[in-house]
Amino acid sequence: MLLSTLLPVVDDLARELPEFERYRRLLSALRSLIPCDAVALLRLDGAQLIPLAVEGLSDDTLGRRFRIDEHPRLAALLERRGPMRFSADCGLPDPYDGLIDAPRSALEVHDCVGCPLYIDDQPWGLVTLDALDPTHFRPRDLDNLEAFARLMAAAMKTMERLGALIRRADDEHLWAERYRQLAGHAAAPELIGHSAAHKRLLSEIDVVAASDLTVLISGETGVGKELVAQAIHARSLRAQRPLVSLNCAALPEALVESELFGHVRGAFSGAVSERSGKFELADGGTLFLDEVGELPLSVQAKLLRVLQSGQLQRLGSDREHRVDVRIIAATNRHLAEEVRSARFRADLYHRLSMYPLRVPPLRERGRDVLSLAGNFLEQNRSRLRIRSLRLTTEVQAALLTHDWPGNVRELEHMIGRAALKARAQCGDASRVVSIELGHLDLPAARQAQPAKREAAPAAMPGVELRTAVDDYQRQLISAALQRAHGSLAAAARELGLDRANLHRLVSRLGMGRSASVGNER
Repeated sequence: MLLSTLLPVVDDLARELPEFERYRRLLSALRSLIPCDAVALLRLDGAQLIPLAVEGLSDDTLGRRFRIDEHPRLAALLERRGPMRFSADCGLPDPYDGLIDAPRSALEVHDCVGCPLYIDDQPWGLVTLDALDPTHFRPRDLDNLEAFARLMAAAMKTMERLGALIRRADDEHLWAERYRQLAGHAAAPELIGHSAAHKRLLSEIDVVAASDLTVLISGETGVGKELVAQAIHARSLRAQRPLVSLNCAALPEALVESELFGHVRGAFSGAVSERSGKFELADGGTLFLDEVGELPLSVQAKLLRVLQSGQLQRLGSDREHRVDVRIIAATNRHLAEEVRSARFRADLYHRLSMYPLRVPPLRERGRDVLSLAGNFLEQNRSRLRIRSLRLTTEVQAALLTHDWPGNVRELEHMIGRAALKARAQCGDASRVVSIELGHLDLPAARQAQPAKREAAPAAMPGVELRTAVDDYQRQLISAALQRAHGSLAAAARELGLDRANLHRLVSRLGMGRSASVGNER
């Protein structure tokens, strides 16, 4: 049994697979060797453990970050060199309580084993297996886990070496900078998500980061444009130098020029001493101009001059100062339309948009909303000192169908409010606290929920499994298309599917006409 499980893992080492798929296949092989309710692979990153792949746990687990000092079971596993089983009466809280996909009556984990992964004699991460049956695991399971963990560590080491060889084809300095970040010497911002739209964004960031091009980041309010700017800087050759930020919309017009270019003593009333502007502070590094579309026209002309010549004059001075600064700008406006309306200079627009980068809204990122929610859940769990904080199945469905006009910022605030309400209602922080639909500020989702429960398929005697599954899929797809007003693309995002795959599924189920899927906007 052990050998037959290990052989496909060895075969996968010679295949070109995406990292996430490779991790998933490792966990599937482990779960076939040691059957259990849930399994997870976590990578050690400083003082926290980051889930790389999970099976049997809720989707939001991938977005959580488990601080080691707040999860004593994970800390205990990292202190060992071999597998460890926690007894059913162990008093240490389990980090996965409430996260296993199981009926509402069984939320807490009762049998847990885990094993650390070591690479070059250094802790790399953990693999954990959990079961709801307190007597599920046997002594031979620990032996098998130890053997599998060694192979898994070897696979991780091989993957890292292959990745290093690929990266060496890039610029050597940039490769060394990324290695420095991965080694923990610099905290690069983490952009969470696994959707196709998010992966395209990450790919664009990697492409432009290696250059010195000016970047114009566009996107709706709350999508995380500043995080994208930080990620570009952290991956650039200027990462050792400062990243200076200026919110152009937060300053009165009279102070914008002074903030950008600095001033000398006596330049204006209240200028009692010389002061460097943001350009000089960012010399050698990156200047992030947030809400650049709010700059007054008078300041736009001076900004253009600095971008073209690399020279500036402090307010009230004739002396030239030379600066070497990369500009990353961001806006939620359509600057091309602002140019046509004469509210933004065309020459500055073209100078800023040497590399335009669009950050997709949350509604286009499919199931990323659950990964992001998991990250915010873990933050609130720690802040509110809750043992475990989870989303019910109804809440997860509501999050997936919401339009998110405020994007990631709206999700963050909504999870924070809901966590506070759920904590107050529960009253006992030592229990698993579940966020219910009523804790969210989503009246439309609450009204739609009874209809969803009524639409759940009933068990019909004598019906084949394939027929029942097909019928249930038809119900889910029809409901998603109805909420998306017939848009196949929008329904695919809600269901977490590629649009082409959903189109093929609709055709196989014979829904082409009744579902009105012709509108694929």
